[in-house]
Amino acid sequence: MTIYPAIDILGGKCVRLTQGRYDDSTVYGDSPKETALRWQNGGAAWLHLVDLDGARAGKPVNTAAIEEILRSVKIPVELGGGVRTLADIDRLIGMGVSRVILGTSAVKSRQFVTDAVKKHGGKIAVGIDAKDGMAAVSGWEEVSELEAVRFAQTMEQCGVQTIIYTDIATDGMLTGPNLAAMEEMAASVGADVIASGGVGGAADVKHLIPTGVSGVIVGRALYTGNVSLEELLCLQSG
Repeated sequence: MTIYPAIDILGGKCVRLTQGRYDDSTVYGDSPKETALRWQNGGAAWLHLVDLDGARAGKPVNTAAIEEILRSVKIPVELGGGVRTLADIDRLIGMGVSRVILGTSAVKSRQFVTDAVKKHGGKIAVGIDAKDGMAAVSGWEEVSELEAVRFAQTMEQCGVQTIIYTDIATDGMLTGPNLAAMEEMAASVGADVIASGGVGGAADVKHLIPTGVSGVIVGRALYTGNVSLEELLCLQSG
């Protein structure tokens, strides 16, 4: 299982939201680049970046901070938030992003996903952020009528090889991931499933391993010191 430290960027700073609410954010660092270097130097094999301003605006916003991270780290980076066009994808991959995460744009257009995968293959992932099992869009501020598992299966049919599945109710709460939802998702698709939301400590990651997910995104628990990256990497290798 791969551990993905999360770096969420809002107003150029490293923050964490609670249950996706923009009005409930905590700043954990003024320099996303320094945070990225911290996780890289701690042994992380990947970084998970989210342009929170971009997710709400519908276009990449924190490009300067993202470029600074990409120039500074040597490990691969996946990025989501505000990616709505093929030009956005081309630009991000050209900047050095290893995997671009489509969210709202994937919900709104299956053809867009198909075209993106046709051009960029495994560099395209789809983020499915679920509220009560239904996919949410626009920075989690709207809930669609798409059932999350069925939507994931549709994305797999489009050629998507990586699904990032977030349970909004647990995100940022440190109360444990939605294990049943993660297990159902992993069992329903052949694509790699990366779990996100609710990790409060090493035990939560340990409990995720039997669900079949290929990775887990950890945010607030790392920033608050509830768990160290070293602890999580020991689980990953074990």
